[in-house]
Amino acid sequence: MIAPHLASQLPDDQRIVITGVGLTSPNGNDWGSFRQALLEKRSGVQPYEIRYFGETLAGVCDFDAQKYQSKKDIRRGTRAGSVGVYTAQEAVAHSGLDWENVDKDRVGIYVGVTEHGNVETENEIHVIKGFDYDTSCWSHHHNPRTVANNPAGEIALNMQITGPHYTIGAACAAGNAGIIQGAQMLRLNECDVAIAGGTSESIHTFGIFASFNSQNALATHADPTLASRPFDQKRNGIVVAEGGCLYTLERFSDAKARGAEIHGELVGYAMNTDATDFVLPNPERQAQCVQKALKRAGLEADQIDIVSTHATGTNSGDIQECAALRSVFGKCENVRINNTKSYIGHAMGAAGSLELAGNLMAFRDRVVHPTINVDELDPACDLPGLVLNEPQDKPQVDYILNNSFGMLGINSVVIVGRV
Repeated sequence: MIAPHLASQLPDDQRIVITGVGLTSPNGNDWGSFRQALLEKRSGVQPYEIRYFGETLAGVCDFDAQKYQSKKDIRRGTRAGSVGVYTAQEAVAHSGLDWENVDKDRVGIYVGVTEHGNVETENEIHVIKGFDYDTSCWSHHHNPRTVANNPAGEIALNMQITGPHYTIGAACAAGNAGIIQGAQMLRLNECDVAIAGGTSESIHTFGIFASFNSQNALATHADPTLASRPFDQKRNGIVVAEGGCLYTLERFSDAKARGAEIHGELVGYAMNTDATDFVLPNPERQAQCVQKALKRAGLEADQIDIVSTHATGTNSGDIQECAALRSVFGKCENVRINNTKSYIGHAMGAAGSLELAGNLMAFRDRVVHPTINVDELDPACDLPGLVLNEPQDKPQVDYILNNSFGMLGINSVVIVGRV
């Protein structure tokens, strides 16, 4: 029997559940294959080359964009839009909704993004450079490609959704923020179905690689699969990744009425801000965000079974997050702690939603996937319950807590319970 939480005391039409999962990641293009890759310890990081910056490493997706889009739509749109369309269609298909008969006015799209528009602007400047910067060569598609709502808007156009659509700019906390927004809009009765989560096209802008490199925060390694190594003593930075994960969210009352399979319930969440630095995390504020999510869920720290860390592989960032987690979970014998970026790199706006999906299936198989590539644990990252290098069985998994933090001090935490 699952331990009680505050959401279980709400009316069924205020309880928010996950009924569909759609994703693409560097090591899997659906929920099952992604989970299998994590349990088999298969990295999705590979060599990658991008103009101006040159050779580097990245997490690259290989999903079939033409499964749901025509070649014309792909050319006219954006990579983030294609990721969004693919994952939204997959999420709806997985939910078992009778999509043809769903009222599209009552479907909302809430997509978290780190940023949007850099890729298209870099592409256009590259083109006009070849024409002596003649701006008459600038694409008329540029404006709709670069508006902030683009990924959500491309989903709406593709799926003929006429309810609200927008993106949530929340840096690398955006995947969680999209989920939170979807849940809130369902509770406010602004929609009956929410397509929510995050997308990332970050590997297609050379600027992100150049900026992290200038910051001495871009990972390097002779073996690409070993480059992303949060918590390891020899970690040397971030592996940039693309990807996306969107969920079909519904009210428990609606899901139950149609006999839907439920993959988890959003039982707690929180967002807050460090307000202390552009990039250096504040462990006190991060811990506060975790505590606020626990309080909203009505749970104690030792009731959490799995903590999915945000840790990106930077020296200071990993240490700060571990300090925050130690202050909350330091005496909890039940909790197990892992990391998914060690497999796929940092998927930016999609990180939170993808990493939640990586753990979500533990409700069924009761296995905690490990953090890989930890040859020598940094003592400053030593945490009780840290699962390293090998999967670990856990007899019961009732609650998963998902951390996702971003630049300018934005923090987000989502807690999902087994139903």
